[in-house]
Amino acid sequence: MKKLPFLVPLGAGIAAALLHAESAWPQQSSATTPSTATPAVVNRARDPGPRGGAPGAGGPITGLSPTELQFFTSSKATFEEVEDISDGLGPTMNLNSCAGCHASPATGGSSPAVNPQVAFATLNGARNTVPSFVSINGPVREARFVNNPDGSPDGGVHALFTVAGRADVSPACTLAQENFAAAVKANNVIFRIPTPLFGAGLIEAIPDAAILANASANLGSKQPLGIAGRANVQGFGRTITGSTNNSGNDGTVTRFGWKAQNKSLLIFSGEAYNVEMGISNELFPQERNETAVCATASTPNDFDHTDGTTPFGSLTDTTQFALFQRLLAPPTPSTTSPGGAPSITNGKQLFTSTGCALCHTPTMQTGNSTVAALRYQNANLYSDLLVHNMGPNLADGVSQGGAGGTEFRTAPLWGLGQRLFFLHDGRSNDLGDAIQQHASGTQRAGNASEANGVVNAYNGLSERQKQDILNFLRSL
Repeated sequence: MKKLPFLVPLGAGIAAALLHAESAWPQQSSATTPSTATPAVVNRARDPGPRGGAPGAGGPITGLSPTELQFFTSSKATFEEVEDISDGLGPTMNLNSCAGCHASPATGGSSPAVNPQVAFATLNGARNTVPSFVSINGPVREARFVNNPDGSPDGGVHALFTVAGRADVSPACTLAQENFAAAVKANNVIFRIPTPLFGAGLIEAIPDAAILANASANLGSKQPLGIAGRANVQGFGRTITGSTNNSGNDGTVTRFGWKAQNKSLLIFSGEAYNVEMGISNELFPQERNETAVCATASTPNDFDHTDGTTPFGSLTDTTQFALFQRLLAPPTPSTTSPGGAPSITNGKQLFTSTGCALCHTPTMQTGNSTVAALRYQNANLYSDLLVHNMGPNLADGVSQGGAGGTEFRTAPLWGLGQRLFFLHDGRSNDLGDAIQQHASGTQRAGNASEANGVVNAYNGLSERQKQDILNFLRSL
């Protein structure tokens, strides 16, 4: 792969804090009669905004051997490379670098403050129009169509851009973009933003038994709140047990992606390479668009280099992407920012007592990994890795595996303190709003979100208590 300077600014800085409390929390009035009392000003809880300071993530996990550190460094460099036509980029794609999508607050994160897709649309003479749902200050997005023209389910990724018009592509390539304007008008397009990858190796190393045991725990607290959730697994004997999705023939729990649709970091990497950059590989060897005059590189574009003279030179890019993610450290939380240690401590307690932690499980333990640094470690991910029915508000109508149109994996919350965009489609940049978006539907209508009871409990807190929870979340 050819190394090039990155083509657009990735980290134009962490966005300014959203809104802050205007004054100190109100004190009781000293007035003794209603006629002379001055009404106390109630300051509403507000998202403190992305936590400033140095990124608390992006480096290798503690405890790697010298050789593992070399693999991490080499794989990170590959993850950050910008792909070109000679590498097999396109003919259709969303961007040209893994690190372009996974950029904030450091390599391996999520969408940056400045969306690189805008500049990429016309890079090197390309004739792409930037779709209406992609903006310079908005999140990096991929688009999926809900239905095919005949009304049957689609759900697949439709690449935003093509290589047509680029100076390094044959003028005979006239491959047109998808008609996104028509899809938007027909309400037939939904979006995904990049999932942060910090600590992904720890998530991969959690045994199925731990996920399933956690799913069965605390049922006495979960059921009254309407919380269910299902592991993405197919039962023994290949008999469907009611669990959504599965990893094909082996029947184990899948856990990566917004709907927990991918089994491993290697599969996750291979699929993303082909879907997001149009680069075929040994896991996904066919081009997504096989227009010969537009796809001129041999396939698969990424493959094992049997003539490699070093261990790194022999590995596929896809393998290196997976290695980088596997050895990437989890985010480091703050104990004092924002709001101070007492507020964060109280917010953590309230996070549990309101029921948030019933889905956003604070800690799960890894198993006997081949990487010693991942072996029997606490993964403070704040997720149960199950898929839950999130109701009509967050529903996207798209099924992935067995996870239906209203179901999503509980998003891990570690690193939330420095994240810029929230929810699967990046519709919000405010934590308070994102919490409210979890609630929709009703039991009577049969479409209640599993989060309704917990959001109701959160809404019943005082503004000070809500602020403590928001401060806790931004400390992660």
